Amino acid sequence: MEKTLNEFKRLIEILDELREKCPWDRKQTNESLRIQTIEEVYELSDALLNNDADEVKKELGDVLLHVAFYAKIGKENGQFDLYDVIHGICEKLIFRHPHIFGDVKAETAEQVKENWERIKLKEAPKKTVLGGVPESLPSIIKAYRMQDKARGVGFDWDKREQVWDKLNEEYNEVLLETAISDNQDKIEAEFGDLLFSVINAARLYGVNPDTALERTNRKFKNRFGYLEQKTIQQGRDLKDMTLVEMDKIWEESKKLYK
Repeated sequence: MEKTLNEFKRLIEILDELREKCPWDRKQTNESLRIQTIEEVYELSDALLNNDADEVKKELGDVLLHVAFYAKIGKENGQFDLYDVIHGICEKLIFRHPHIFGDVKAETAEQVKENWERIKLKEAPKKTVLGGVPESLPSIIKAYRMQDKARGVGFDWDKREQVWDKLNEEYNEVLLETAISDNQDKIEAEFGDLLFSVINAARLYGVNPDTALERTNRKFKNRFGYLEQKTIQQGRDLKDMTLVEMDKIWEESKKLYK
């Protein structure tokens, strides 16, 4: 622990010096750092999905630097400092885990999550159940988080199998709308309802839809890359191939990338 604290102190001292002496670091603001922070978090996400421990370690360092940088700017503006940030999260963790630091009972992870949502509403009585979901979240993650928060206050199916009837209903509405209408606004709305239901089904079966879709994205990228490479090896162009010819190579790729 002492070694870790010493390195953390070293990070703060390095950042202080950079903020004073480096022209680039000196000119940074919350606004200029925001997009870079988002990029760093996505790079961390990639490393986690790749299960690359070295990259995870590196990207965590980058994210930690950004946390320290925002705290440094907050201190310069007389708003807060790193102590306030750390103290705040310590107090929040203790308050939101009464089953560990208090006398509340919670035997399962689901009970912990339900207690967590109720406590968050008590912390900010005027805040709505879905008010804590950031507007700028990617749509799939936002839908998943909204559904999860609604579940935390009891708004959910009694049995998860019930979601399939709803999914079929939304699917049939898409089929009907696309068959009888050329109104893109209505068609888009029906596709949105269908996607929302698919995300809901994934949640009910313990699957993170964003992770699941990214897994399929990578699989498709690998298979399509194989298709392109095989085409190049044959001295041909994808645009000149028939779908039957492409499908034959695609079937080969499926054996390699599952």
